[in-house]
Amino acid sequence: MPHGASEKPTACLALADGTLFYGRGFGATGQTVAELCFNTAMTGYQEIMTDPSYAGQIVTFTFPHIGNVGVTPEDDETGDPVSAGMVVKWDPTEPSNWRATENLTAWLGKKGRIGIGGIDTRRLTRAIRQQGSPHVALAHSPDGNFDVEALVAAARGFKGLVGLDLAKDVTCAQSYVWNEKRWAWPDGHQPLENPVHKVVAVDYGAKRNILRCLASVGCEVIVLPASATAEEVLAHNPDGVFLSNGPGDPAATGEYAVPMIQGVLEADLPVFGICLGHQMLALALGAKTVKMNHGHHGANHPVKETKTGKVEITSMNHGFTVDSQTLPAGVVESHISLFDGSNCGIEVEGKPIFSVQHHPEASPGPQDSFYLFERFADAMAARKA
Repeated sequence: MPHGASEKPTACLALADGTLFYGRGFGATGQTVAELCFNTAMTGYQEIMTDPSYAGQIVTFTFPHIGNVGVTPEDDETGDPVSAGMVVKWDPTEPSNWRATENLTAWLGKKGRIGIGGIDTRRLTRAIRQQGSPHVALAHSPDGNFDVEALVAAARGFKGLVGLDLAKDVTCAQSYVWNEKRWAWPDGHQPLENPVHKVVAVDYGAKRNILRCLASVGCEVIVLPASATAEEVLAHNPDGVFLSNGPGDPAATGEYAVPMIQGVLEADLPVFGICLGHQMLALALGAKTVKMNHGHHGANHPVKETKTGKVEITSMNHGFTVDSQTLPAGVVESHISLFDGSNCGIEVEGKPIFSVQHHPEASPGPQDSFYLFERFADAMAARKA
């Protein structure tokens, strides 16, 4: 530890196999259990912590400088942090950014999320890559006293994300209308004045910037809870339907989402899905999803569009993937990961129905994937022409 070897650890990360990592706690005190993943992004830690797709997960950040730009409410992807906790190499520093309104440590403390610093994140990342995403318990106690056996037992008792429907925990409680556009200099977020299209977005854990991207291509967005039925979606007479990102096992959420999507598909509307929404669409079309070893979490993932050969630098956050071998006739693979060849997009031949696994709104390229929102808007315009 940089502050001296004699300093007593105030946080402990216990893996289900009994491996222990000691460090310095920050943020909230207490204990939490979750699946552990790692994220390779160099920026955007606040967006990552507030991304609903990280429900049930603790994030190890491979980039060491976490906290250096502080936090600002403008960058929240949802109201509160959804990730269960964070693991970093160096303790968060005081922020150095003109947009910062608070430092990361205080923000985590207010939001009830635990952080641990002073960890060998390279060693931890190697373990995740080699063994798969482990179940862990993370504890922060200022007095440095830990019941290690109880922590390991808690990690082993975590049931994991397979078979878990987490969308119901992070979806909106009731419907609402969204019209705020993407942030732009110098005015920040501005409202959409004259919408061209009406879109129903089904919220499995929607990030705010996805909704902003829809608004920025002229869409008035009506957001409905994950439990919405096809009848409830179609009652709004939308020009198109959007299926959002979200956490958990797509097969579990699909128990109620797939019948809704199949009902929407019968209406022959343009449909666009991202992340969990992509997986939900694939299930509704007859494909299957599988759990990955350690998933894809980062902002530097190269994805190839099969039709054009174009490579996009994308943001990823998923632990499950669509099994491309199970895609039915008439459904083609539109995008693939150049890291491991896994599926990153599908489209229905001859219809404006498509989805991608990556997060085009997260701007890692920075604008490599914005065309997907424009494609959705163009499909709605063509249907009305």
